[in-house]
Amino acid sequence: MAGERRSVTFWILAVFFGLFLVFLYGPLSAILILSFQGPSGGLTFPLNGVSLHWFRNLTEQQAVGDFGGSFRRSFTLGLMVMVVTVVVSLLAGLAFRRRFVGATPLFYLAVASLVVPSIIISLGIGVMFQQVGIRPSWYGSAFGAHLTWTLPFGVLIMFAVFNRFSPAYEEAARDLGASPWQTFRHVLLPMIAPMLVGVGLFGFTLSYDEFARSLMTAGTYNTLPLEIYGMTTNVTTPVLYALGTVTTLFSFLVISLTLGIIVWLGRRRARG
Repeated sequence: MAGERRSVTFWILAVFFGLFLVFLYGPLSAILILSFQGPSGGLTFPLNGVSLHWFRNLTEQQAVGDFGGSFRRSFTLGLMVMVVTVVVSLLAGLAFRRRFVGATPLFYLAVASLVVPSIIISLGIGVMFQQVGIRPSWYGSAFGAHLTWTLPFGVLIMFAVFNRFSPAYEEAARDLGASPWQTFRHVLLPMIAPMLVGVGLFGFTLSYDEFARSLMTAGTYNTLPLEIYGMTTNVTTPVLYALGTVTTLFSFLVISLTLGIIVWLGRRRARG
């Protein structure tokens, strides 16, 4: 097996995959490199020195941009969306395990927001809040707008999970005298816990990076994507690239932490 020759098709696909990675991460690598410009560096190549000057500049008071505040808002909003997405997706998955009147229309209504342009949803929610006399805000109208984006994904994932889940485990628990809550707590929940972590990751990352559905709903205070977008028209130093690098690394940290939790849950279930 070690000496088996690869086919021409394998190498063609390997080259195609390599080009795909370059296309995907090439622009990101440019931002990463330019964020290490020297103090007199500009926004384009070639580099004018190498330093951490612009990363240190992020911690200082800026004439334009509220890095800390916008990050805290996006992080808090992402956590709020994550919790609601996990809970509602789990309840929806449990509810749709049995047929009920109106299940099909309700399902299509739940996922319909995926095909509606994000900016239209943002505009509609913003106008609705204004019409009812509620000021749009990142924790109110933007929170609702983000849920129209994350909940359909969470519901679809949980539908796929429960379609593959065998009810035999629950039947065995009930035969042994377990109550419905005990069956859910000690049988069902541990088995689907890694998938729930994945749904939470979807909810957090989709909300943390969302721009279009925040544009008309965030109100007075920007979330991080809106703040970065606003800075592109005012900031003319590599501090913008440093901010992009930090936020990207934070996203990868969240993903790595989530994958670690999923692996840990899988190993724990295997030992149990």
